[in-house]
Amino acid sequence: MPAAAPPEPTDAAYLPATVAWAADAFGDRPAFVDPDGAPLSYADLHRRSDEVAAGLARRGIGAGDVVALTLPSVAAWVVAYVAAAKVGAATAGVNPRLTAVEQTACLDRVAPALVIGSTDDVGALAVTGASPEALAADPDRPVAVVFTSGTTGTPKGAWFTDRQLDAITGYDVGHAVGTATRFVPQYGSTQFAHVGFTTKLPWYLRMGTTTHLLDRWRAGDVLDLVAREGIETIGGVAPQVALLLRDPEFDQRDLSKVRLLVMGGAASPPALVQEARRRFEAAYSIRWSSTESGGVGTGTAPDAPDHEALHTVGRPRPGIGIQIRGTDDLPIPHGEVGAVWIRSDASMSGYWGDPAATAEALVDGWLRTGDLGFVDPSGLLVLAGRQGEMFIRGGYNVFPSEVSGVLASHPGVADVVLIPRADDVLGEIGVAVVVAADPDAPPTLSSLRDHAQDRLAHHKLPEDMVLVDEIPLTAMQKVDRRRLSALVRSPEPPADSI
Repeated sequence: MPAAAPPEPTDAAYLPATVAWAADAFGDRPAFVDPDGAPLSYADLHRRSDEVAAGLARRGIGAGDVVALTLPSVAAWVVAYVAAAKVGAATAGVNPRLTAVEQTACLDRVAPALVIGSTDDVGALAVTGASPEALAADPDRPVAVVFTSGTTGTPKGAWFTDRQLDAITGYDVGHAVGTATRFVPQYGSTQFAHVGFTTKLPWYLRMGTTTHLLDRWRAGDVLDLVAREGIETIGGVAPQVALLLRDPEFDQRDLSKVRLLVMGGAASPPALVQEARRRFEAAYSIRWSSTESGGVGTGTAPDAPDHEALHTVGRPRPGIGIQIRGTDDLPIPHGEVGAVWIRSDASMSGYWGDPAATAEALVDGWLRTGDLGFVDPSGLLVLAGRQGEMFIRGGYNVFPSEVSGVLASHPGVADVVLIPRADDVLGEIGVAVVVAADPDAPPTLSSLRDHAQDRLAHHKLPEDMVLVDEIPLTAMQKVDRRRLSALVRSPEPPADSI
């Protein structure tokens, strides 16, 4: 096997150069395995993307164009993404789980030259045996558009260039590229349109991974796959871990190869982290980032002590800067809650076609994340919610994530989110939406308040509670606060709420 040296994007476009390098380095090793078991090797990814790129070029698609992908997360999606990069076009992945209205809103944002909606569409573009003209390097050429989750309005398209994909790969791979000799199997835990895949594809390619794809994420199917393939790292979001642990046959499977759980996207309740570490007999690392930051930010160390592992999102990766700023956008002292800003080479170039939103988000090389938090005395980042999620009870500010973090340590709570509800006297009050650790013996509101009263001021304590089977998520695996807000406003849950 050739030495695992990273391809240099000095004379060729970075993503296409990475695919070509991986084809030489890993050849017939499967890069992706579709839900039906059909493999796509590294060599075939290079060849097939060449053929599709030739078809795109014949249609006149090239630099400056956008190709939108609405097809499911299968190997053909990757072929189309790489093919677009080979002709200089940017790929905008649209999550097929979005509604037709939501998908149209995404497409309207980028005005694509072509929409690819099925694997047949990808195959129809291919010109057998053909290759596109070699594409010269341009580190600032748009390569990918990743839509934000859209929980607070119409999604925006964060766009990334080869320069950022290169930086993201460096943050993720580090020195491992030069020494990796084993090829770690993994599974696709998110839609390919998610930042966790779109911007990190070069990392997967350079590490020689084999990614097993699922028709749909189901806890039993994931555990069967993990056991069968000897998967060592489980990635995803915390609610998925909770579902894995609830699987009735969890303890009957051989999960001894699992060494690490890496979870981002949603908060990891302390009780869940503790249970997952115990039952998987594995380390647990919480990652914090955003679409706009390219999917890189902070993380807890796998061997972190309990304070870091259970109550923070860790420290910035080397080369990444974090600041907490006040309402005047100036840094504030450690320990005070403010807006979280991040600086790294991985952050987006901007929002596609929206210069005003770009100017608001990117300021002097820093990204305004929209998250609230503080840095504790040991330099660890603790999140306190999203800007706009803070509510005011009787004149006092309440940060939902701060309250949820304390309530989550209650032994009877498996998961919890605090949602504000309008109140005629106090303006707003907090309602705890709770998943019980034991559905037959759920916690009471008074027990939650008693548990939290020594760590939270009186005005932060929840004043009502709603029990649910699980916390609803959006198609992008974020907490669906719209559905939860509707739930806490109604005396009975909406029929489709959970």
